[in-house]
Amino acid sequence: MIKKVAVIMGSDSDLDTMRPCLGRLKSFGVPFEVHIISAHRTPAAAEAFASQAKERGFGAIIAAAGKAAHLAGVLAAYTTLPVIGVPIKTSMMGGLDSLLSMVQMPKGIPVACVAVDGADNAAILAAQMLALSDETLADKLTAFKTDMAAEVEAKDKKIQMEEF
Repeated sequence: MIKKVAVIMGSDSDLDTMRPCLGRLKSFGVPFEVHIISAHRTPAAAEAFASQAKERGFGAIIAAAGKAAHLAGVLAAYTTLPVIGVPIKTSMMGGLDSLLSMVQMPKGIPVACVAVDGADNAAILAAQMLALSDETLADKLTAFKTDMAAEVEAKDKKIQMEEF
């Protein structure tokens, strides 16, 4: 049985950015829950969720946040599950502020981090982590990579037919 993935957003304004993540998890058949928890406005809820996540059947946590973007780090502080951060693009610094908040974690509190607005890659990374102990999911990921390669090969064949 595939473990669940928690997709935690700091705000409902992050939902549009995170929709590709949810779609990708669905495409792999990975069960997930979506929650809005703020590292700053609901820190007790962040602690409670992260500290109970493993017992609730989660195998990984994806945390999306912008600006100060402390959500992934706060969750990582309270769990031994892998936490994947998705820095959300911001109007002030284009997401660099969010990215740096996630990748500059202190020793002992790691957060894996994808690109700014990299929700799709967060889902793929979470699936790869879960696939370490789920052969069916591993097979789905292999098929996904095979399909990607076939797409590139088809595009190469098409461009070879162009006259420049």
